[in-house]
Amino acid sequence: MPFQAIYAILPPRLREAIRSLPAEVIHCLEEIRIRQDRPLEVITPTQAWFVNREGALSRTPSLPWIPTRDECLKLLNLISNHSLYALEEELRRGFVTVEGGHRIGLVGRVVVEKGFVKHLREITGFNIRIARQVKGVGDRWISTILHDGQIENVLIVSPPQCGKTTLIRDLARLAGTGGQGFPAYKVGIVDERSEIAGCLHGVPQHDVGLRTDVLDGCPKAEGMMMMIRSMSPDILVVDELGRAEDSRAIHEAIYAGVSLFATVHGQSIEELTLRPTLAPLLEERVFSRIMILSRKQGPGTVEKILDDSLRPFYWNGKEGMVVRG
Repeated sequence: MPFQAIYAILPPRLREAIRSLPAEVIHCLEEIRIRQDRPLEVITPTQAWFVNREGALSRTPSLPWIPTRDECLKLLNLISNHSLYALEEELRRGFVTVEGGHRIGLVGRVVVEKGFVKHLREITGFNIRIARQVKGVGDRWISTILHDGQIENVLIVSPPQCGKTTLIRDLARLAGTGGQGFPAYKVGIVDERSEIAGCLHGVPQHDVGLRTDVLDGCPKAEGMMMMIRSMSPDILVVDELGRAEDSRAIHEAIYAGVSLFATVHGQSIEELTLRPTLAPLLEERVFSRIMILSRKQGPGTVEKILDDSLRPFYWNGKEGMVVRG
């Protein structure tokens, strides 16, 4: 059960508040937002809700359930297993991954040293992002990416929470396991934010493929070079490109003969062509398949797929194609 790990880290009153939600809401829950001294909020694919003191849902905070300072401290202790020191690096990055691959975003008072974030303290806000692996969402598209012994370089583009990590995870699983007429490839995931594989103590909590290796919590640029040197992957998988060093590492990987599956935040290809770190990659036609996602028919709606010339390879107009139900 995906929620057992979530229930295990919630203080008793908050645990009962979430358990009391309607089953259909729990089934599709995406986020639980806990803010000290402010209303408890839960988010589904279609709606944000406040939870009232009876466990009912409301679009406005009427008689809301208010997490207390003591409950937030208990939640932090349960997340850290009563050892904040052991989570020093995670606190610096602002999130913690727990059993099941669930990611918990943290906010509070930031301690800065020499212009860099050193630590996060006085934590008063938590965003529990529910991790659900959806196997099969890549089935429809894998033959356009792996075919005739060729591996296309794939860029998945979408705004937040539109299914790009879900899709790239499934493509990694399919490529690393094989089937549908193609062999199992050596796949290397550089999982800087612990979202693709959802590792706990270095062990993937999601099925990412039989021949897939994971570098967890490693910066993408450095991790891509480490993977190439140490694991000789056929395919590198990375999430959320954006920094200049990411672009340089991609060039190194491509010219080393390694294929790439990557994601990036964005609304459209036109937007990406204006970004200094991504425009050169598009101009050089690094990506031979560019998938544009939206939430029009739920997370993972494929609006179009472009080729390396930015011409439509697949387009279903206003109807879209849902790859995640």
